[in-house]
Amino acid sequence: MAFAAGARLGPYEIVSPLGEGGMGAVYRARDTRLDRTVAIKVVTGALAADPEFRQRLEAEARAIAALNDPHICTIHDVGREGDLDYLVLEYLEGETLLERLRRTGPLPLQDAIAIATQIGNALQRAHRTGIVHRDLKPGNVMLIARPGTSVPHVKLLDFGLAVRACIQRPQALDASLAATFAPSMVATRPPSATAASAPITGGISGTLQYMAPEQLDGQPGDQRADIFAFGCVLYEMLAGQKPFQGSSAVTVVAAIMSAEPPPIAGLAEQHPLVDHVLRQCLEKHIDRRWQDIGDATSELRWALGHPVLAPVAAAPVRKWGIWRWAGVAIAAWRRCSWSCRWRWLAD
Repeated sequence: MAFAAGARLGPYEIVSPLGEGGMGAVYRARDTRLDRTVAIKVVTGALAADPEFRQRLEAEARAIAALNDPHICTIHDVGREGDLDYLVLEYLEGETLLERLRRTGPLPLQDAIAIATQIGNALQRAHRTGIVHRDLKPGNVMLIARPGTSVPHVKLLDFGLAVRACIQRPQALDASLAATFAPSMVATRPPSATAASAPITGGISGTLQYMAPEQLDGQPGDQRADIFAFGCVLYEMLAGQKPFQGSSAVTVVAAIMSAEPPPIAGLAEQHPLVDHVLRQCLEKHIDRRWQDIGDATSELRWALGHPVLAPVAAAPVRKWGIWRWAGVAIAAWRRCSWSCRWRWLAD
């Protein structure tokens, strides 16, 4: 259900649409009580008809509001209009990381790590309170310009909402995976996107190309699933492309489960520690992955401040010719001869 400008949701007046995703549509609106601009996300689809989800949504909203983190989009209110649930969020002026990457391509290493560490700070704050995002991707990262610096301020969107989006425990993926995902892929696909990059439903929460192997294997996932998605986002910032790609959902799943992302040109040679941190974020086995996002971001900050210097050229090895070896032999013979003479005189 779309809302036109001037429509009301409780005390909020719709101004214009902002976007649409797997969980619902987002609108710019005005809070008529406080006369401020807000963003309203209207929950649609199967989730809107689930009473248990409504209770979980309200509980999750309270938890996220309590975080009060500068890198997490603030939740102002939760409401219901008729059969529709909606969230009232902080309105942010800027562009998403997805829009930035489409506009500029790969980011410089310094910018990518500056953005990644802010994402990591927000994740760490939430993980310590037991909240997992489970849908981290460039489209859920808002970049806000800051005067006097080229490094934007980062805000995570939809934080903590996807954690409750799974109505029932997902089943292991099988040969019917593509058919299961197809309806939501078509419904939510941007004009320039492929089916493999769209949000998915059908009991599985997240966006396919950023999901950890354990999630695709039927497990709900914990904070280490966020760390895998963090690695996917960092890779995309540095490479300008997603780490796991394919022409269909099935081939993307196969790549996530069994393939390694292509190396990023020059990264391993010029910044081996950054490459190591990235690879460990993308470890397929959950126990070999970083266990705490704070450890990964700390290593990234250290690596940025300690670049690998070019190796000092070794001094050329001088080749010893036959005459040089002959000179050494003669000198040794003379030393031995004089030694023998002095020993004879002493006797």
